[in-house]
Amino acid sequence: MDDAEVIRRIGDLVDEEHRLERSVGTTGPDDESAGRLRDIEVALDQCWDLLRQRRARREMGDDPNDAQVRPSQIVEGYQQ
Repeated sequence: MDDAEVIRRIGDLVDEEHRLERSVGTTGPDDESAGRLRDIEVALDQCWDLLRQRRARREMGDDPNDAQVRPSQIVEGYQQ
């Protein structure tokens, strides 16, 4: 997956997240929607991490295609 594909995936996930948030309105999400929102959040974190890896590899003169999606346990464990 190249940078443009990662960015497109991020855009698709953000669009889905916004649609879900609008659909639940003021009542809040049901269990299914809440689970999907959490899945989207994790997928977004993984995509952003992958994009940062690719950019860092390119900046260091390494092949950005060697970057890999890290497991959710890793990207969700980062401190902000």
